[in-house]
Amino acid sequence: MGQPGFFDLDEHYQRLSENGDPLVKLAALIDFEAFRPKLATALKRSDGSKGGRPPYDPVLMFKVLILQTLYTLSDDATEFQIRDRLSFMRFLGLGFEDAVPDAKTVWLFREQLTRAGAIEDLFAAFDTWLKGKGYLAMSGQIIDASIIAAPRQRNTDAEKAALREGKIPDEWAVKPKKLAQKDRDARWTLKRAKARAAKADGTKAKVEIAVPVFGYKTHVSIDRKYGFVRRFTVTSAAAHDGAQLANVLDPANTASDVWADTAYRSKANEAHLAKHGRRSKIHFRRQPGLDLTPSQRKANRARSKVRSGVETVFAAQKHRFGLFVRTIGLARARTKIGLANLAYNLKRFLWIETRLVAA
Repeated sequence: MGQPGFFDLDEHYQRLSENGDPLVKLAALIDFEAFRPKLATALKRSDGSKGGRPPYDPVLMFKVLILQTLYTLSDDATEFQIRDRLSFMRFLGLGFEDAVPDAKTVWLFREQLTRAGAIEDLFAAFDTWLKGKGYLAMSGQIIDASIIAAPRQRNTDAEKAALREGKIPDEWAVKPKKLAQKDRDARWTLKRAKARAAKADGTKAKVEIAVPVFGYKTHVSIDRKYGFVRRFTVTSAAAHDGAQLANVLDPANTASDVWADTAYRSKANEAHLAKHGRRSKIHFRRQPGLDLTPSQRKANRARSKVRSGVETVFAAQKHRFGLFVRTIGLARARTKIGLANLAYNLKRFLWIETRLVAA
Protein backbone atom coordinates (compact mmCIF):
# COMPACT_ATOMS: atom_id res chain seq x y z
CA MET A 1 0.00 0.00 0.00
CA GLY A 2 1.48 3.32 -1.07
CA GLN A 3 1.73 6.47 0.98
CA PRO A 4 -1.45 8.59 0.71
CA GLY A 5 -1.04 11.63 -1.50
CA PHE A 6 -2.64 15.04 -1.68
CA PHE A 7 -5.52 13.91 -3.86
CA ASP A 8 -6.28 10.97 -1.55
CA LEU A 9 -6.58 13.36 1.39
CA ASP A 10 -8.67 15.76 -0.67
CA GLU A 11 -11.03 12.92 -1.52
CA HIS A 12 -11.35 11.99 2.16
CA TYR A 13 -12.23 15.58 3.03
CA GLN A 14 -14.77 15.72 0.22
CA ARG A 15 -16.48 12.58 1.49
CA LEU A 16 -16.55 13.96 5.03
CA SER A 17 -18.26 17.09 3.72
CA GLU A 18 -20.76 15.06 1.72
CA ASN A 19 -21.59 13.06 4.84
CA GLY A 20 -22.46 16.26 6.70
CA ASP A 21 -19.36 17.10 8.76
CA PRO A 22 -20.79 19.77 11.13
CA LEU A 23 -17.37 21.31 11.70
CA VAL A 24 -17.24 22.43 8.06
CA LYS A 25 -20.35 24.56 8.59
CA LEU A 26 -19.08 25.80 11.93
CA ALA A 27 -15.77 26.93 10.41
CA ALA A 28 -17.55 28.54 7.46
CA LEU A 29 -20.15 30.46 9.47
CA ILE A 30 -18.14 31.55 12.52
CA ASP A 31 -15.38 34.13 12.23
CA PHE A 32 -13.02 32.81 14.88
CA GLU A 33 -10.64 35.68 14.17
CA ALA A 34 -13.11 37.86 16.07
CA PHE A 35 -11.72 36.27 19.25
CA ARG A 36 -8.07 37.08 18.50
CA PRO A 37 -7.94 40.56 20.13
CA LYS A 38 -9.39 39.27 23.40
CA LEU A 39 -7.12 36.22 23.33
CA ALA A 40 -4.06 38.38 22.71
CA THR A 41 -4.96 40.65 25.60
CA ALA A 42 -5.52 37.72 27.94
CA LEU A 43 -2.42 35.79 27.01
CA LYS A 44 -0.04 38.75 26.56
CA ARG A 45 1.98 36.75 24.10
CA SER A 46 5.48 37.87 23.12
CA ASP A 47 6.70 38.06 19.54
CA GLY A 48 8.96 35.04 20.10
CA SER A 49 12.16 37.07 20.04
CA LYS A 50 13.20 35.77 23.45
CA GLY A 51 13.88 32.34 22.04
CA GLY A 52 12.32 28.98 22.72
CA ARG A 53 9.64 27.23 20.74
CA PRO A 54 7.06 29.69 19.41
CA PRO A 55 3.65 29.27 21.06
CA TYR A 56 0.73 27.79 19.17
CA ASP A 57 -1.55 30.27 17.50
CA PRO A 58 -4.07 31.44 20.15
CA VAL A 59 -7.05 31.15 17.79
CA LEU A 60 -6.06 27.57 16.99
CA MET A 61 -5.83 26.77 20.70
CA PHE A 62 -9.16 28.43 21.35
CA LYS A 63 -10.74 26.27 18.66
CA VAL A 64 -9.20 23.25 20.40
CA LEU A 65 -11.09 24.21 23.58
CA ILE A 66 -14.29 24.54 21.57
CA LEU A 67 -13.81 21.03 20.17
CA GLN A 68 -13.08 19.74 23.65
CA THR A 69 -16.32 21.26 24.94
CA LEU A 70 -18.52 20.15 22.05
CA TYR A 71 -17.29 16.54 22.14
CA THR A 72 -16.83 16.08 25.91
CA LEU A 73 -13.11 15.33 25.75
CA SER A 74 -10.43 15.25 28.42
CA ASP A 75 -7.10 16.88 27.65
CA ASP A 76 -5.52 13.53 26.76
CA ALA A 77 -8.51 12.52 24.64
CA THR A 78 -8.40 15.90 22.89
CA GLU A 79 -4.79 15.35 21.81
CA PHE A 80 -5.60 11.83 20.59
CA GLN A 81 -8.73 12.86 18.69
CA ILE A 82 -6.95 15.71 16.90
CA ARG A 83 -4.30 13.25 15.72
CA ASP A 84 -6.90 10.62 14.84
CA ARG A 85 -9.73 12.55 13.17
CA LEU A 86 -9.42 14.26 9.83
CA SER A 87 -12.46 16.41 10.59
CA PHE A 88 -10.71 17.85 13.66
CA MET A 89 -7.49 18.50 11.73
CA ARG A 90 -9.34 20.29 8.96
CA PHE A 91 -11.32 22.40 11.45
CA LEU A 92 -8.05 23.47 13.10
CA GLY A 93 -6.28 24.04 9.79
CA LEU A 94 -3.63 21.41 10.52
CA GLY A 95 -1.87 19.18 8.04
CA PHE A 96 -0.15 15.84 8.62
CA GLU A 97 3.18 17.63 8.84
CA ASP A 98 2.02 20.10 11.52
CA ALA A 99 2.66 19.71 15.23
CA VAL A 100 -0.40 18.89 17.33
CA PRO A 101 -0.86 20.49 20.77
CA ASP A 102 -0.36 17.87 23.43
CA ALA A 103 -2.52 17.42 26.53
CA LYS A 104 -0.24 19.55 28.70
CA THR A 105 -0.35 22.41 26.19
CA VAL A 106 -4.16 22.28 26.15
CA TRP A 107 -4.25 22.39 29.96
CA LEU A 108 -1.79 25.29 30.13
CA PHE A 109 -3.72 27.32 27.57
CA ARG A 110 -6.99 26.89 29.44
CA GLU A 111 -5.20 27.71 32.69
CA GLN A 112 -3.85 30.94 31.17
CA LEU A 113 -7.36 31.97 30.19
CA THR A 114 -8.58 31.15 33.69
CA ARG A 115 -5.88 33.18 35.42
CA ALA A 116 -6.61 36.12 33.13
CA GLY A 117 -10.34 35.85 33.80
CA ALA A 118 -10.79 35.87 30.04
CA ILE A 119 -13.87 33.72 29.54
CA GLU A 120 -16.30 36.59 30.17
CA ASP A 121 -14.49 38.76 27.61
CA LEU A 122 -14.46 35.97 25.03
CA PHE A 123 -18.14 35.30 25.65
CA ALA A 124 -18.91 39.02 25.26
CA ALA A 125 -16.85 39.17 22.06
CA PHE A 126 -19.06 36.55 20.44
CA ASP A 127 -22.20 38.29 21.68
CA THR A 128 -20.96 41.48 20.01
CA TRP A 129 -20.29 39.51 16.83
CA LEU A 130 -23.82 38.07 16.98
CA LYS A 131 -25.32 41.53 17.28
CA GLY A 132 -23.26 42.62 14.29
CA LYS A 133 -24.96 39.84 12.35
CA GLY A 134 -28.36 41.19 13.34
CA TYR A 135 -29.05 38.85 16.26
CA LEU A 136 -30.00 41.45 18.83
CA ALA A 137 -31.32 40.41 22.23
CA MET A 138 -35.05 40.83 21.66
CA SER A 139 -38.54 39.94 22.93
CA GLY A 140 -37.56 39.89 26.59
CA GLN A 141 -35.35 37.53 28.56
CA ILE A 142 -35.64 34.29 30.50
CA ILE A 143 -33.54 33.76 33.62
CA ASP A 144 -32.83 30.44 35.29
CA ALA A 145 -30.13 28.37 36.99
CA SER A 146 -28.99 24.76 36.93
CA ILE A 147 -26.66 22.68 39.06
CA ILE A 148 -23.50 21.35 37.40
CA ALA A 149 -22.14 18.39 39.31
CA ALA A 150 -18.52 17.98 40.38
CA PRO A 151 -16.63 15.03 41.94
CA ARG A 152 -17.83 14.55 45.50
CA GLN A 153 -15.44 15.52 48.27
CA ARG A 154 -15.03 13.07 51.15
CA ASN A 155 -14.62 15.58 53.97
CA THR A 156 -15.15 15.16 57.69
CA ASP A 157 -17.72 17.25 59.57
CA ALA A 158 -14.90 19.36 61.03
CA GLU A 159 -13.46 20.00 57.57
CA LYS A 160 -16.89 20.97 56.23
CA ALA A 161 -17.38 23.40 59.10
CA ALA A 162 -14.00 25.02 58.44
CA LEU A 163 -14.79 25.40 54.74
CA ARG A 164 -18.14 27.03 55.48
CA GLU A 165 -16.28 29.59 57.58
CA GLY A 166 -13.87 30.26 54.73
CA LYS A 167 -10.96 28.58 56.50
CA ILE A 168 -8.50 25.89 55.42
CA PRO A 169 -8.69 22.76 57.62
CA ASP A 170 -5.54 22.34 59.71
CA GLU A 171 -4.70 18.93 58.26
CA TRP A 172 -4.84 20.30 54.70
CA ALA A 173 -2.68 23.31 55.52
CA VAL A 174 0.29 21.09 56.38
CA LYS A 175 -0.22 18.86 53.33
CA PRO A 176 0.10 21.04 50.20
CA LYS A 177 -0.46 18.12 47.81
CA LYS A 178 -3.71 17.17 49.52
CA LEU A 179 -4.81 20.81 49.61
CA ALA A 180 -4.20 21.13 45.86
CA GLN A 181 -6.64 18.27 45.22
CA LYS A 182 -9.42 19.64 47.40
CA ASP A 183 -12.18 21.78 45.93
CA ARG A 184 -12.91 24.44 48.54
CA ASP A 185 -15.45 26.33 46.44
CA ALA A 186 -17.96 23.65 45.41
CA ARG A 187 -20.81 23.01 47.85
CA TRP A 188 -23.54 20.51 48.64
CA THR A 189 -27.17 21.37 48.02
CA LEU A 190 -30.50 19.60 47.66
CA LYS A 191 -32.00 19.27 44.21
CA ARG A 192 -35.74 18.74 43.97
CA ALA A 193 -36.86 15.96 41.66
CA LYS A 194 -39.93 13.90 40.86
CA ALA A 195 -40.18 10.17 41.57
CA ARG A 196 -42.87 7.50 41.52
CA ALA A 197 -43.66 5.96 44.88
CA ALA A 198 -45.73 2.83 45.40
CA LYS A 199 -49.05 3.32 47.19
CA ALA A 200 -50.83 0.83 49.46
CA ASP A 201 -53.18 -0.21 46.65
CA GLY A 202 -50.25 -1.09 44.38
CA THR A 203 -50.49 1.97 42.17
CA LYS A 204 -47.76 4.56 41.88
CA ALA A 205 -48.00 8.26 42.53
CA LYS A 206 -45.62 11.09 41.73
CA VAL A 207 -43.86 12.48 44.78
CA GLU A 208 -41.26 15.19 45.21
CA ILE A 209 -37.89 14.12 46.59
CA ALA A 210 -34.72 15.98 47.53
CA VAL A 211 -31.48 14.63 46.06
CA PRO A 212 -28.12 15.79 47.50
CA VAL A 213 -25.81 17.17 44.80
CA PHE A 214 -22.26 18.51 45.04
CA GLY A 215 -20.85 21.05 42.63
CA TYR A 216 -21.53 24.44 41.11
CA LYS A 217 -24.45 26.34 39.68
CA THR A 218 -24.71 28.10 36.34
CA HIS A 219 -27.02 31.12 36.18
CA VAL A 220 -28.03 32.35 32.73
CA SER A 221 -30.20 34.84 30.92
CA ILE A 222 -31.33 33.99 27.38
CA ASP A 223 -33.16 36.20 24.94
CA ARG A 224 -36.64 34.99 24.07
CA LYS A 225 -36.34 35.79 20.36
CA TYR A 226 -33.31 33.67 19.40
CA GLY A 227 -32.52 31.67 22.54
CA PHE A 228 -28.87 32.73 22.87
CA VAL A 229 -27.26 32.88 26.30
CA ARG A 230 -26.65 36.61 26.77
CA ARG A 231 -25.38 36.83 30.34
CA PHE A 232 -24.11 34.24 32.81
CA THR A 233 -22.46 33.84 36.16
CA VAL A 234 -21.20 30.84 38.13
CA THR A 235 -21.52 30.16 41.86
CA SER A 236 -21.35 27.22 44.21
CA ALA A 237 -24.35 24.90 44.06
CA ALA A 238 -25.55 26.23 47.42
CA ALA A 239 -26.04 29.81 46.17
CA HIS A 240 -29.66 30.95 45.99
CA ASP A 241 -30.96 31.44 42.46
CA GLY A 242 -32.84 34.64 43.21
CA ALA A 243 -29.77 36.39 44.62
CA GLN A 244 -28.14 36.28 41.17
CA LEU A 245 -30.89 38.01 39.19
CA ALA A 246 -29.10 41.36 39.11
CA ASN A 247 -25.89 39.68 37.92
CA VAL A 248 -27.46 38.03 34.87
CA LEU A 249 -30.10 40.60 33.91
CA ASP A 250 -29.30 41.73 30.37
CA PRO A 251 -29.63 45.52 30.04
CA ALA A 252 -29.27 45.29 26.25
CA ASN A 253 -32.49 43.36 25.64
CA THR A 254 -34.83 45.50 23.57
CA ALA A 255 -37.97 44.36 25.43
CA SER A 256 -38.78 44.83 29.10
CA ASP A 257 -40.31 41.45 30.02
CA VAL A 258 -38.34 39.15 32.34
CA TRP A 259 -39.44 35.54 32.95
CA ALA A 260 -38.21 33.43 35.87
CA ASP A 261 -39.51 30.80 38.29
CA THR A 262 -40.63 31.32 41.88
CA ALA A 263 -37.06 31.19 43.22
CA TYR A 264 -36.63 34.72 41.85
CA ARG A 265 -39.82 36.12 43.39
CA SER A 266 -38.82 38.60 46.11
CA LYS A 267 -39.46 42.22 46.97
CA ALA A 268 -35.82 43.04 46.27
CA ASN A 269 -35.92 41.53 42.78
CA GLU A 270 -39.25 43.13 41.95
CA ALA A 271 -37.85 46.50 43.01
CA HIS A 272 -34.67 45.93 40.99
CA LEU A 273 -36.64 45.13 37.85
CA ALA A 274 -38.88 48.16 38.28
CA LYS A 275 -35.89 50.43 38.89
CA HIS A 276 -34.30 49.32 35.61
CA GLY A 277 -37.46 49.62 33.56
CA ARG A 278 -38.17 45.89 33.37
CA ARG A 279 -41.55 44.20 33.67
CA SER A 280 -41.70 41.18 35.95
CA LYS A 281 -43.04 37.94 34.51
CA ILE A 282 -41.72 35.99 37.49
CA HIS A 283 -43.97 33.18 38.68
CA PHE A 284 -46.26 33.95 41.57
CA ARG A 285 -45.40 32.11 44.77
CA ARG A 286 -47.98 30.66 47.11
CA GLN A 287 -47.92 32.34 50.50
CA PRO A 288 -47.90 30.15 53.64
CA GLY A 289 -51.42 29.02 54.41
CA LEU A 290 -52.84 30.55 51.24
CA ASP A 291 -53.52 29.22 47.76
CA LEU A 292 -52.81 31.08 44.56
CA THR A 293 -55.76 32.93 43.15
CA PRO A 294 -57.26 31.65 39.87
CA SER A 295 -55.73 34.59 38.00
CA GLN A 296 -52.29 33.86 39.48
CA ARG A 297 -52.50 30.18 38.50
CA LYS A 298 -53.53 31.18 34.99
CA ALA A 299 -50.64 33.65 34.79
CA ASN A 300 -48.16 31.02 35.99
CA ARG A 301 -49.33 28.55 33.33
CA ALA A 302 -48.84 31.14 30.61
CA ARG A 303 -45.43 32.10 31.96
CA SER A 304 -44.31 28.47 32.16
CA LYS A 305 -44.79 28.08 28.41
CA VAL A 306 -42.30 30.87 27.81
CA ARG A 307 -39.93 30.12 30.66
CA SER A 308 -39.46 26.49 29.60
CA GLY A 309 -37.40 27.72 26.64
CA VAL A 310 -34.35 28.10 28.86
CA GLU A 311 -34.32 24.36 29.58
CA THR A 312 -33.00 23.83 26.05
CA VAL A 313 -29.70 25.37 27.14
CA PHE A 314 -29.24 23.10 30.14
CA ALA A 315 -30.37 19.99 28.27
CA ALA A 316 -27.87 20.60 25.48
CA GLN A 317 -25.00 21.25 27.88
CA LYS A 318 -25.65 18.30 30.17
CA HIS A 319 -26.72 15.68 27.64
CA ARG A 320 -24.93 16.66 24.41
CA PHE A 321 -21.83 18.25 25.92
CA GLY A 322 -21.78 16.00 29.00
CA LEU A 323 -21.03 19.05 31.14
CA PHE A 324 -19.41 18.03 34.42
CA VAL A 325 -16.90 20.10 36.40
CA ARG A 326 -13.77 18.00 36.91
CA THR A 327 -11.56 20.99 37.61
CA ILE A 328 -10.81 22.38 41.07
CA GLY A 329 -11.99 25.78 42.26
CA LEU A 330 -14.53 28.39 41.23
CA ALA A 331 -12.26 30.17 38.74
CA ARG A 332 -11.69 27.01 36.70
CA ALA A 333 -15.36 26.05 36.98
CA ARG A 334 -16.26 29.48 35.59
CA THR A 335 -14.01 28.88 32.59
CA LYS A 336 -15.43 25.39 32.06
CA ILE A 337 -19.05 26.51 32.27
CA GLY A 338 -18.36 29.70 30.33
CA LEU A 339 -16.94 27.63 27.47
CA ALA A 340 -20.09 25.49 27.56
CA ASN A 341 -22.25 28.62 27.28
CA LEU A 342 -20.13 29.89 24.40
CA ALA A 343 -20.18 26.51 22.65
CA TYR A 344 -23.95 26.41 23.03
CA ASN A 345 -24.26 29.81 21.35
CA LEU A 346 -22.01 28.65 18.50
CA LYS A 347 -24.20 25.61 17.92
CA ARG A 348 -27.35 27.68 18.28
CA PHE A 349 -26.13 30.14 15.64
CA LEU A 350 -25.27 27.24 13.33
CA TRP A 351 -28.75 25.75 13.81
CA ILE A 352 -30.56 29.04 13.15
CA GLU A 353 -28.48 29.84 10.07
CA THR A 354 -29.00 26.33 8.66
CA ARG A 355 -32.76 26.65 9.10
CA LEU A 356 -32.76 30.01 7.34
CA VAL A 357 -30.91 28.55 4.36
CA ALA A 358 -33.26 25.55 4.23
CA ALA A 359 -36.28 27.85 4.29
